[in-house]
Amino acid sequence: MKAMVMDKPGQPLRLADIPMPSCRAGQLLVKVHACAVCRTDLHVVDGELTGAKLPLVPGHEIVGEVVEKGEDADEFEIGDRVGIPWLGWTCGTCQYCKSGQENLCDRPKFTGYTLDGGYAEYTVAYAGFCFRIPKMYGDAEAAPLLCAGLIGYRSLRMTGEAQRLGIYGFGAAAHLVAQVARYQARRVFAFTRPGDRAAQGLAISLGAVWAGDSTTPPPEPLDAAIIFAPVGDLVPIALRAVRKGGRVVCGGIHMSDIPSFPYELLWHEKTVCSVANLTRQDGLEFFQLAPRVPVRSKVEIYQLAEANRALENLRAGRLQGAAVLLL
Repeated sequence: MKAMVMDKPGQPLRLADIPMPSCRAGQLLVKVHACAVCRTDLHVVDGELTGAKLPLVPGHEIVGEVVEKGEDADEFEIGDRVGIPWLGWTCGTCQYCKSGQENLCDRPKFTGYTLDGGYAEYTVAYAGFCFRIPKMYGDAEAAPLLCAGLIGYRSLRMTGEAQRLGIYGFGAAAHLVAQVARYQARRVFAFTRPGDRAAQGLAISLGAVWAGDSTTPPPEPLDAAIIFAPVGDLVPIALRAVRKGGRVVCGGIHMSDIPSFPYELLWHEKTVCSVANLTRQDGLEFFQLAPRVPVRSKVEIYQLAEANRALENLRAGRLQGAAVLLL
């Protein structure tokens, strides 16, 4: 089968013919229909996230069809359409798994990082960690929901009942979570790279009440802020923008170093927290909610062999919404 393979971080992926994977007990063999390109993929390919298996097939926002089942993979049938997310497997026995925090599992496996992912014609996944995709979504439109949507939803939940919500970095996750926030009658304030009028226009079109440069203070204090951009400098900026008791949620898996800042920015019971991975419960809740909003993905389509170009466009900030590899 054809796949885009990472041999070493910091190098372009190569298009290769590799053996078809086989599924073991509890696993599904899935024919990939679409795989979105996530900023986490970029962190893996660029070597900012270390520890990836090598060689590696990246990609963890996968939509495809079950073509084979291993023993005890009873959650799905052959021919079912499934979504495969970042969280690929957990041990089920550590203190985190037992306490409902499987996103913090001590021995996890991650799709497109420690498990081969969806930049390929076929992939395998553990059936218990796959999701059913609502019928209203096409393959390409559904793919970004598997990470940008899920992590965005988890990040939004961590802001509590915040009504004035700031979103820093208006890319794949932000354009999805903004729709959920508006459905929940929250007021969205969008912050983009300085001068990125296209992203600001997208935010306004999705219901944001204000959009501007990340270096510009909002027109009124925020109740909470989510930072999707992997830029540590935004943390003190967001702290300055939130009110007393406000919360800043760092929604990315990787971020540049956070600079020192005066304690007065954190005082008045402000909090800063991170979001780590997702739980299967997050996915079940989100895929029930998304059709009701309805959440719609803005996508740019690429062919499998164009994965490097999609990654470069993401790296350079040239995407509006999400890139999707369509097989």
